[in-house]
Amino acid sequence: MENETHPESNRSTLCVDLDGTLVKLDTLHQALFLLLRRDPASILKIPGWILKGKARLKNEVMQRVELDATVLPYNGRFLEWLRKEHRSGRKLVLATASNYRTANAVAEHLGLFDDILASNETTNLRHDRKLNAIREKFPSFAYAGNDKADFPIWDAADEVILVNPSAPARKSYAAQADRVFLEQRPFGRMLLKSMRCRQWLKNLLIFSPMLLAHRFTETAMLAQAFLAFLAFSLAASSIYVLNDLFDLSADQHHPRKCNRPFASGDLPIATGSLFIPILAGGSLLLCTLLPLSFFLTLTAYYILTTIYSWRVKQIAIADVLMLAVLYSMRILAGSVATGTPASGWFIEFAIFFFLSLALVKRTSELREMDERTDNENAHRERGYRVLDLPLLLGFGSASGYISVFVFTMYLSSEKVSELYSRPQLLWAFCPLLLYWITRIWYLAWRGEVDDDPLAFAASDLQTYLVAALGAATLLYAI
Repeated sequence: MENETHPESNRSTLCVDLDGTLVKLDTLHQALFLLLRRDPASILKIPGWILKGKARLKNEVMQRVELDATVLPYNGRFLEWLRKEHRSGRKLVLATASNYRTANAVAEHLGLFDDILASNETTNLRHDRKLNAIREKFPSFAYAGNDKADFPIWDAADEVILVNPSAPARKSYAAQADRVFLEQRPFGRMLLKSMRCRQWLKNLLIFSPMLLAHRFTETAMLAQAFLAFLAFSLAASSIYVLNDLFDLSADQHHPRKCNRPFASGDLPIATGSLFIPILAGGSLLLCTLLPLSFFLTLTAYYILTTIYSWRVKQIAIADVLMLAVLYSMRILAGSVATGTPASGWFIEFAIFFFLSLALVKRTSELREMDERTDNENAHRERGYRVLDLPLLLGFGSASGYISVFVFTMYLSSEKVSELYSRPQLLWAFCPLLLYWITRIWYLAWRGEVDDDPLAFAASDLQTYLVAALGAATLLYAI
């Protein structure tokens, strides 16, 4: 949305803020998470940099990481208007509190700005400092900004331009603004999207120990499993948010992940940083209603997942093995939450089955990269290359078929006769498993499965049909 109250520009020099205005996010926040991702030990240095001032912090961070200006989430409508102003001959100046390295990269990429005012090693160009720097060069100027830090500059400007203004900025300057550019998706919807609630489908594994033990009619146990499901889901969502913050730069190179709430700039990085402890705290409160062993299992899952997001995700093979373990930990969590021992056969089956799905995920990502011309950027934060595709196909399909073999071995065990009155019917489950595993690998190789096989399964009609037939077989065999 663009609102114009004064169609004719006064043609004064147009000074443009960067963070939150030209781009939708705070570049320093993104750079900090990129630095922590690549050099976790730097977290020990950051407090010292902060004590020496914001300018020093920005300079130290931007010395160590470089943001790719070509994929930053620019405010599209505002940028298009800037291009028109530039073509008309208007002088444009990038005036930002960001470090000069970031400002130079953005200005070079866009090719719109005649001058740059930015923070350096000693000066944080914010508030009055930015205003003074602008006034020294341009007695008459227009200014485009977005938040409370821009108030003194708008007060001195000949033309006030609001770009995705914060609530205080909109309240104080909307009436006198010459132009207002709005380009944001609803905050609440983005917050929910950042939680990846559809991924909670994985946590249904918590119910599996009691279901396989045929104790699904016990109300108290169902309540315990449901509380465990919620606690696990909130903890997992906090990890998803953390993972998205670590993956900002990688996601911005991805054709679909660039639309995630943080990578797209539709949800502030600072909001994500605050949301993580809120979600984790909610999970912790629910844990007080569950056995201590569940809390310890969830804590181990949280630590392992954090390590996975921070470092292991970038290590080929180790990443998919850890994913298989993390999937299987949900079974253990369900077991300790309900007091129902988990079958060793089922855990063995789950490890091979979910290793196969983890490899489907990586195969799908590589297939997508193979179709792009800039795949070097796409896999800069991953441990795989397109040439690995045949290997992943072999590893993943073999793992899937081994899971079916484990299931057939389980059918020959004495445990089956204890739980099922017609155990021979369970053999009908084998061709269903073989069909589903073969089909998902067939589709993954053809590039028809996105990078989340469970999300694909949740929207796939044939998956529901196979699941219904399998459930009917299991129930009739009891």
